[in-house]
Amino acid sequence: MKIAIAHDYLVQMGGAERVVEVFHQMYPSAPIYTTMFSNNRLLDELRDADIRASWLQKMPGGKSHFKEMLPLYPFAIKDFDFREFDIVLSSSSAFMKSIQVPKDTFHLCYCHTPMRFAWDYDTYMERQSNSSVMKRLLKIYIDRLKQWDQKTSANVNQFIANSSVVKNRIRNYYQRDSDVIFPPINTSRFHSSSSIDDYYLIVSRLVSYKRIDLAVEAFNRNGLPLYIVGEGPDMVRLKEMAKGNVRFLGRLDDGSVTQMMAQCRALIFPGEEDFGITPLEANAAGRPVVAYQAGGALDTIVPNVNGVFFKRQEVEDLLLAIQEVENHAWDVRQIVQHAQKFDEKTFMDKLKDYMGKAYQQFREGH
Repeated sequence: MKIAIAHDYLVQMGGAERVVEVFHQMYPSAPIYTTMFSNNRLLDELRDADIRASWLQKMPGGKSHFKEMLPLYPFAIKDFDFREFDIVLSSSSAFMKSIQVPKDTFHLCYCHTPMRFAWDYDTYMERQSNSSVMKRLLKIYIDRLKQWDQKTSANVNQFIANSSVVKNRIRNYYQRDSDVIFPPINTSRFHSSSSIDDYYLIVSRLVSYKRIDLAVEAFNRNGLPLYIVGEGPDMVRLKEMAKGNVRFLGRLDDGSVTQMMAQCRALIFPGEEDFGITPLEANAAGRPVVAYQAGGALDTIVPNVNGVFFKRQEVEDLLLAIQEVENHAWDVRQIVQHAQKFDEKTFMDKLKDYMGKAYQQFREGH
């Protein structure tokens, strides 16, 4: 079978791009179609891949301002030609699920979420700095984009959801069924440490919906050390509100992040994520997680086994959860064993088996 991989864009590196990296491991000869990519941002494991970008790749400043390209993506993906492939495996949290494939080509979409900025627009935009006029104009466009997104969901033969909450969104927004396969964690990259430091840790893109501001406010109040790894448009605002015990370390290499996870008191995960790979990476390093009780964390956090929840995105709730972490005797071996249930090999085995059976059913139906 000839297989192609498709992903929204490779201009920022997060959990979705880690999934694409594993797709590439599974099918190294499969080309990766994407709207645009940045050589400076590519994961090392993708540097040998056959990456085929749309005409957006040649847009001046496009990779630095990829969010401003929003109206162009539906047009950019129209030019992809998948006639030579038996299967297209798409990884999508935005536009790539809407690609058009020939009727004899099987399109399996691994959906990280239906596009968040369309279906949860108010939440996504409430902490953005756009003017009120710009937000109103965007709202008009977003209403049309939702209609397009719903209509083009029919271009997918079968959906896989990355979490239970995403499965529900696919049903609610697209009226489509899906099966859940949790994203892969490279647990072998992480190790536990016998030396635990006094700092708490955040590893995240610094964008407003991830609610890093909530953690900054909490640690401003309790005075404990908080290290924040990552970069993004919310960094300036966060730095302005942070006291001296909150340190911003920028983007670090994987080795440095691995070491920091192994020695932190706990990872702080204050936003609602579609799944959330980072908490399980911290677990693979033997450390517990303080997570907001919503989204993908409901699938991965077992209270007092590998972390604790806080119920409301309020400073007081987060402070109580941090105190709970301090008072609990954590079993490092139990935390690591929990993370290993989400290992890359488990993901690969499940996905290959699922894709083989789904493709066979597709062929029998044609």
